[in-house]
Amino acid sequence: MQIIPVASGKGGVGKSLLSANLAIALGQSGKKVILADLDLGASNLHLVLGVQSPKQGLGTWLTGHGEFNDIIVKTDYPNLYFIAGDSEIPGLSTLKAPQKNKLIKAFKNVDCDYLVIDLGAGTHQIILDLFLLSPQGIVVSAPAVTATLNGYLFLKNAVFRLMHSTFKPSTPAAKMLTKLKQDPTTLQRMYIPRLIDEIAKVDPINAAKFENNLKVFRPRLIMNMIEDPKDADRAQRIRTSCNQYLGLDIEHLGVLYRDSLEDKALASRLPVIIYKPQCILSQAIYRIAEKILASDTVNFGDDITPTYDAASDSFDIAQEEAAEDFDLKMSGIQDLLGCGALTTGELIETIKTQQYELTQVRKENTMLKAKLVKACQQGFKI
Repeated sequence: MQIIPVASGKGGVGKSLLSANLAIALGQSGKKVILADLDLGASNLHLVLGVQSPKQGLGTWLTGHGEFNDIIVKTDYPNLYFIAGDSEIPGLSTLKAPQKNKLIKAFKNVDCDYLVIDLGAGTHQIILDLFLLSPQGIVVSAPAVTATLNGYLFLKNAVFRLMHSTFKPSTPAAKMLTKLKQDPTTLQRMYIPRLIDEIAKVDPINAAKFENNLKVFRPRLIMNMIEDPKDADRAQRIRTSCNQYLGLDIEHLGVLYRDSLEDKALASRLPVIIYKPQCILSQAIYRIAEKILASDTVNFGDDITPTYDAASDSFDIAQEEAAEDFDLKMSGIQDLLGCGALTTGELIETIKTQQYELTQVRKENTMLKAKLVKACQQGFKI
């Protein structure tokens, strides 16, 4: 089983949309997939997935009701199962240590090929611990400066959390790290490679153990909501900062262009790869799924010896894909203009007309739904 936690440094970057559609794409390939909603306290992944909220979820199980297998619900999508989060249960966003350990143990023992975990945004300790269930987690970011900065800060916090979990209490390394935490200014300025050199002087065994974990730790980045191929360069900035300050190398899974189809698909209660599988956004998600299917499953503790710089190649490939998708995105418009079928003015008017017609259709659908609901309430069979 390959565990794929999906996280982001800040909300609003399309993390849940990616999780749902990626899980469906992996399931369509013939693999058994479980999609879990771990955005505790704000669970709404069922809306993106286009399914009704199950009566039972993580909240009911964590509060002592039922068995874990009872909350794994089969969906109408091929080979895809879903675990809801239960956002209506108060206090669920702050799990206690026994609940967290119980959840982690359950996740490690599920029967599937891929476990996709949609985590909440931010750097809460629970989110970091769940992200570190696998060295192959996905971080979703966007071109906005705040999004890229928060993407890097999330990875920085993940590295420090990995260090903390590597050093057992009472070891010289753990004691030194605790002492450094009492001086946040020094800790903030100290780069991870330099910090490890200092720890190696007092505890070489644990320093070596962390270095091996850091070598295995290879988070995968996805840049969402880009408008232009140049936006993909933001990913390189995150990689450079991770290399320089954290001693961490990341891989680039690909880019997703901003597309209004996301909102239309969500309004239709359908994932975008079901709503319109041939669109550029859907094809980009399928491309990311193919890369995951082609990758080997890696766990912390494995002895990894890369034969080539896969991370560097992944960034070059993502840059090429960004340019290709942009050309494809523009080619449809250029074809209409180039063949003389439409002038620029006519194209603008056509788009405006279509937008108006879509608005009218939505209004009619809303009215018809209201009539159907009223008819059901009056006892008519639909």
